[in-house]
Amino acid sequence: MSILVFDSGVGGLTVLREARVLMPDRRYIYVADDAGFPYGDWEEAALLDRMTALFGELIERFRPELFMIACNTASTLAIDHLRKVYPEQTFVGTVPAIKPAAERTRSGLVSVLATPGTVKRQYTRDLIRDWASKVNVRLVGSTELARLAERYARGGMVDEEEVLREIEPCFVEQDGKLTDIVVLACTHYPFLVNRMRKVAPWPVDWIDPSEAIARRALSLVRQGPPEEGRDIAWFTSGAPDAATQRFLGGFGLAFE
Repeated sequence: MSILVFDSGVGGLTVLREARVLMPDRRYIYVADDAGFPYGDWEEAALLDRMTALFGELIERFRPELFMIACNTASTLAIDHLRKVYPEQTFVGTVPAIKPAAERTRSGLVSVLATPGTVKRQYTRDLIRDWASKVNVRLVGSTELARLAERYARGGMVDEEEVLREIEPCFVEQDGKLTDIVVLACTHYPFLVNRMRKVAPWPVDWIDPSEAIARRALSLVRQGPPEEGRDIAWFTSGAPDAATQRFLGGFGLAFE
């Protein structure tokens, strides 16, 4: 039984890593819609149409037991729609970890670092209303951080001043209190978290939802014999460059 992990780029590999720890007997298919990257730049209607068609193709090609949509922008926009269009499929989405952040904050100042698409989504605002009404939640839409993380993860360099410029709006001082939690609401961002820690104005708790996503998937998979076959990666743009293929190999993925 295979699990398909989907993202717009390589950010979903952070989720794949956690899924393998909890479900080592599964075969994994990693799909990157890099031809459409970054999703945060898309208009909602166009992205929804693209994802609906693409998931139809993925179902026909791979027939996975379960889809893990390891992308906040894609999940907050499309997961309810995909469940209606493909009711026979099981989808696990990725949403900003606002509830655990609200439970853990001591200062009452939480920032959600996300793509512009996730920030503007009503889904995100509903999470704040439902789970963080007593907390000051600052939504920070970064236009460049996903690109920086994608480039860095594939073996490129990153300018720490650029990283600081993108995360600096997350850090708020109010009535003598400081932001103490930053929610990483894009699966690309954990690749840069060490750089973020280094340049941050002060220490905070960075919440990475990858393990929680994997645990949700574990609760939904069926018991069965181990799936035979290698774990593979499939990119919508075709074959990635040699550096990216080496990077995928580090995650035990063969390119198809």
